[in-house]
Amino acid sequence: MATSVALGAERRTGTGKGPARQLRLKGRIPAVIYGHGREPEPLSLSEAEFVKALTGIAAGSTVFDLAIEGTAVKALIREIQRHPVRPKIVHVDFFEIHAGENVTLEVPVHLAGIPDGVKNAGGVLDHLLHQVKIRVLPTDIPAHIELDVTNLHVGASLHVSDLPAGNYEILADPTATVCTVVAPRIEEEPVVAAAVTPEAPAEPELIRKPKEEDEEGEESEE
Repeated sequence: MATSVALGAERRTGTGKGPARQLRLKGRIPAVIYGHGREPEPLSLSEAEFVKALTGIAAGSTVFDLAIEGTAVKALIREIQRHPVRPKIVHVDFFEIHAGENVTLEVPVHLAGIPDGVKNAGGVLDHLLHQVKIRVLPTDIPAHIELDVTNLHVGASLHVSDLPAGNYEILADPTATVCTVVAPRIEEEPVVAAAVTPEAPAEPELIRKPKEEDEEGEESEE
């Protein structure tokens, strides 16, 4: 079943950087809601309330019950824009949904169990695909899709086609790898080079100019 979170919102009239900056100074987040052919409607949210609502949920697959000044609207978050430097949310996009109409969204993929290749062969579980796109009714949105990995041995993989069926249609490539168990990495011992004893330097050859000798082989005298 879909996770649902109640959240208050107010309509706003001013748009653009200036009014948005003023809203943020007051502790509110600029937002917009669209969908079902309606014109995008500017909103604002309490920053503290919205940050609290995000705690412990998968924002992209959670249905928000927006109370817009007394009007109840169900919506999904399409985008959360964050400040590039500071830990601040600067804008939120909501998409209105209706109970009887399918929606397309991404939900988390959770791995359950300890693979045989990890437990008995020292392998390492590599989780490659963390979210998968599905089409589903709002009332059937799963908090996540769980995949059992207990029988996975070293060198084996599980794919999107191995994900369990449910009240949803999986739109991802069925051959995409979700996870795999890789062999343990064996660290090679560093090769220690043999110590080389430096050779003693050869004594330099002494070059001398021989003394001149006279014809009888005796040293000449000046």
